[in-house]
Amino acid sequence: MMLKVALLCGGKSAEREVSLKGGQAVAAALKKLGHQFKIFDPAKDLPLLAQETKNYNVAFLVLHGPGGEDGTIQGFLDSLGLSYQGAGVLGSALAMDKALSKILYQEAGLLVPKGLVLEKNKPLPQINFFPLVVKPVSQGSSVGISIVRTPDELDSALEAAFALEERVLVEEYLEGRELTVGILGEEALPVVEIIPGEGHTFFDYQAKYTPGVTQELCPAPIPEEIAREAQRAALAAHQALRLRHYSRTDFILVGERLYVLETNTIPGMTETSLLPLAAKVAGYPFEDLVQKLLDLALTAA
Repeated sequence: MMLKVALLCGGKSAEREVSLKGGQAVAAALKKLGHQFKIFDPAKDLPLLAQETKNYNVAFLVLHGPGGEDGTIQGFLDSLGLSYQGAGVLGSALAMDKALSKILYQEAGLLVPKGLVLEKNKPLPQINFFPLVVKPVSQGSSVGISIVRTPDELDSALEAAFALEERVLVEEYLEGRELTVGILGEEALPVVEIIPGEGHTFFDYQAKYTPGVTQELCPAPIPEEIAREAQRAALAAHQALRLRHYSRTDFILVGERLYVLETNTIPGMTETSLLPLAAKVAGYPFEDLVQKLLDLALTAA
């Protein structure tokens, strides 16, 4: 059945360019699938979408960061009565807040790195664990993240993170293998191992979105029992955050212990993105993945 799709990409977050790039990939898939679509940029087109809502069967979101994954656009679409793929308002808000997510992960029995939340313009507590990771509470794509190895580096890392938002998460730095697991429907996809290229200590913004910089191995070359545990943990995280349709949870594997880092409610859809890679290995080429997400959105309507 041919659908009329409102494709939302762009927005105002630091991940705008990645969103636009993913939107182009989804637009190409929608064209191949035979669906009609129109692109709306939330930075300027929301009044127009509100006027034209009746012209569309469903919305497809390729938005990241604040305004895209935090429940804001989800609430707007709910008010219009337009279905969309991915988490609703509550799940989006919970997953976007890394501090709240950690609490829910722990309640679900998942391991997380130790850490604390700092607030801008408030006295800093004593921090006595190094190396550590400094990251804004509600940014995505590793925006604003720093690895701090000595106390002398802490102030500049905090300044960079606080420039983006009022709360910052400080966590112990865990040395291990970077893994990620996508959820599609209620199915855990094959595990992906991420090996950042030379010059990248971790899977930072450039390592994520520069083709050829990072190795992405799927299925990950890890023991089967660890792969199963990663899939179980990803599904547990997905459910703990009240998500739906799809998500992608990132882990650090230290020895045989899996630590949950964060969950993405609108995983990237570019040619270097991880969830489309895992979906392809599971038997969902990119166009089939897009169609599956449209079907899930309409089923939830």
